[in-house]
Amino acid sequence: MAEFRQNSEENNQQPGPPGGRRPGGSSPSWLLWIVAAIILGQVFFYFNSDTAKEISWTSFKREMLQNNDVAKITVVNKETAEIFLKKEKLGQGPYSNIKPSDPGPHYKLTIGSIETFEKELEDAQQGISPENRIDVEYVTRTNWMSSILAWVLPLVIIIAIWMFIMRRMGGGGVGGGAGGNIFDFGKSRAKLFEKGQSNVTFDDVAGLEEVKVEVKEVVDFLKNPSRYTRLGAKIPKGVLLVGPPGTGKTLLARAVAGQASVPFYSISGSEFVEMFVGVGASRVRDLFQKAKQNSPSIIFIDEIDAIGRSRGKAVSLQSNDERENTLNQILTEMDGFGTNTGVIVLAATNRGDVLDRALLRPGRFDRQIYLELPTLNERRAIFKVHTKELKLSNDIDLEVLSAQTPGFSGADIANVCNEAALIAARKDKDAIGMNDFYDATDRIIAGLEKKSKIISEGEKKVIAHHEAGHATASWYLKNADTLLKVSIVPRGRSLGAAWYLPQENVIYNKDQFVDRLCAALGGRAAEEVIFGKVSSGALDDLEKVTKQAYMMVAYYGLNDELGNISYYDSTGQYEQSLHRPYSEATAQKIDEEVHKLVESAYQRTKKLLQDHRAEMETLAQLLLKKEVVFQKDLEEIFGKRPKAEEEMPVGSGQ
Repeated sequence: MAEFRQNSEENNQQPGPPGGRRPGGSSPSWLLWIVAAIILGQVFFYFNSDTAKEISWTSFKREMLQNNDVAKITVVNKETAEIFLKKEKLGQGPYSNIKPSDPGPHYKLTIGSIETFEKELEDAQQGISPENRIDVEYVTRTNWMSSILAWVLPLVIIIAIWMFIMRRMGGGGVGGGAGGNIFDFGKSRAKLFEKGQSNVTFDDVAGLEEVKVEVKEVVDFLKNPSRYTRLGAKIPKGVLLVGPPGTGKTLLARAVAGQASVPFYSISGSEFVEMFVGVGASRVRDLFQKAKQNSPSIIFIDEIDAIGRSRGKAVSLQSNDERENTLNQILTEMDGFGTNTGVIVLAATNRGDVLDRALLRPGRFDRQIYLELPTLNERRAIFKVHTKELKLSNDIDLEVLSAQTPGFSGADIANVCNEAALIAARKDKDAIGMNDFYDATDRIIAGLEKKSKIISEGEKKVIAHHEAGHATASWYLKNADTLLKVSIVPRGRSLGAAWYLPQENVIYNKDQFVDRLCAALGGRAAEEVIFGKVSSGALDDLEKVTKQAYMMVAYYGLNDELGNISYYDSTGQYEQSLHRPYSEATAQKIDEEVHKLVESAYQRTKKLLQDHRAEMETLAQLLLKKEVVFQKDLEEIFGKRPKAEEEMPVGSGQ
């Protein structure tokens, strides 16, 4: 049977407080700096622009020197020669556009070098009397405004760009106010929910009745503290929600935000971690400071394992890890030297085994609430919640739906209801029927139907006998799961599938485990019994069988050779270690016992299928004809299924 997939919880974002600043908004002050600098440069250029006209050496020599029009020449900074004409020459002839009152310089000439300029000027004045020779002055000028502007303008541009980048990196914090100032980069980005902003209540959380009792107590304490303090009781400082994905941890936190009637700060654990050193710890301090100022209040940290990993297991080559600093600050804020009255920390994770022990101790997270996958009754309640807004037909039976979805989380059930509505809409129905829910369940468990996939007749025959082998073995094994239907229609990555109704037992004995091994090996055994050879189609079955056999031998102590020994590591210390908790000799013995267990189960399955070969071939032919066979068809072929084994009695030592 295809494994049930568990979808992650929905993290629905809530709007920030009304009237707050737009997230990521930044004032255009940096633009004003740039505009002011440009205007200053233009003003400076205007007032310091030289009105002298640029002239070439040839024109200067032919038009001015030879006509004796030049009064003097001033060489500035050994680069430019300023030419002053005689006053009597101004306003007439080629100089009619120059006013006589203009003191000059009237023209300018760019020189290559002082030596070349002096030599050419000397050659041009050959034959001129000494009193008529042109005076040449050499001056050095410093344009202070231009020099200052050359330094200041790039600096202003760099500062403006830096401010723009810092505003972009620090933007987006609604509750914490980050993004309004470059110095708010270390501020908390938690979203603040005031009273009435969250419309989710505990009535919207189906199932989880025991969990809601404990969480409601926290809410009740915030509303009626005198009821508990008069007896000397203290409310837990922290409540940790641990459970598989999709079991309703975040939804429960949203219900707390909707009914607590106190400020509720929500933040994800990953938002504390940044590439800058010390930012995470700074945000933790800022978050708790705001919560204390508005106490009583609640802080919700979703996915706290992002910062709360065990410090001994953290994969880091640095001695000063930023994640460690953030965790240390959380430890100090929750139960440090200072007081933390009136602030309750609510956290959620689906990896409680990796959290640091100092974080889990009483005084920080006093309560650890485990959310399990919903039971039959809880699934029925979840179906009622998610089908409330759907248009259902009269044939809907929530009892059957909840019974046929074992192992489904709340998110899975929500997905089933949505898929059923989509399927019904695709078929232009006026209401959602039971068949739509069946199709939606099959779609989620095994994947999308691929009837157009090209499969040869020979392969189809092998697939039909493979699935018939699974069905036959599970039907005659009394501890195997109840078979619902068999299909050889390709879905997802599988070419065929059998749907079961798993037994929701708490414990399993050895016989139940062995029957499950035999049922999983039924497909490969059928191929060998019918065709005398096996194919690669049993890869998924063999993977499951190997893992389950290893767990029986190494974890559960269900092997006579190894005895009552378990090498299961609940602390996770060996996950990142190269060493195993047993010797090489023990490892070899485990491998041998796993091989013996799987081989004995395979031989037992082969014998079972040989004894019921006629029924198995009948089912295979029916599959080739109909492609999908339901439970009523199976009963016609096999007869009534033997009853499952009674529950194992529990002794006083259990």
